[in-house]
Amino acid sequence: MDVLLLGASGRIGHRVADELLSRGHRVTGVSRSGEIDDIEGQDFVAVAGDATDADDVAKLATGHDAIASTLGPSDDEDPAILSGMMRAAVDGARRAGVTRLVWTGGAGGLDAGDGTPLIETPEFPEEWKPVASAAIDALDILREADDLDWTYLAPAALIEPGERTGDYRTAEGELVTDEEGESYISMEDFAVALVDELEEPQGVHTYLATGY
Repeated sequence: MDVLLLGASGRIGHRVADELLSRGHRVTGVSRSGEIDDIEGQDFVAVAGDATDADDVAKLATGHDAIASTLGPSDDEDPAILSGMMRAAVDGARRAGVTRLVWTGGAGGLDAGDGTPLIETPEFPEEWKPVASAAIDALDILREADDLDWTYLAPAALIEPGERTGDYRTAEGELVTDEEGESYISMEDFAVALVDELEEPQGVHTYLATGY
């Protein structure tokens, strides 16, 4: 596939690019500056782009088979920028004629048990709530895009750099936890899950959770 990767300069974006390239896909990696270090290969091209501009996304996405996003607000940005990024991705995909969109979302809206969203549980860190709420708002925008084959792929409650095992589990709309009730996934295995979903869609029009 030819994949347009939004947010390719981030920690998850790097890993998704590496996973795509390792499977023989071609990747156009988008960042604000167009400078992306440590990703090499003849099938990788780094370009500058504004992920909040639908025209820019449409121009970059034209000719690609799918759009993948690992976008997120930087520390100095209003988390509400996520809604603008989502609108730009959806509108840009439509204009480019690209129907497949896999978006790296947040776990805050997942059912953590008894119908309670993770963001509303006592254990959810207060400092994470603005970004989590913004991610839920972005999902609401995506849910209106019935004409696109979208997947909103959420990591576990905790995602960190780690080992690529190739093992993970998914669930529709529910937080994935292990036998001890912990919810965790490495960035490397999240990248595996994202590329698997691009190659063999299992969660079209789905809020799909990942974890061990």
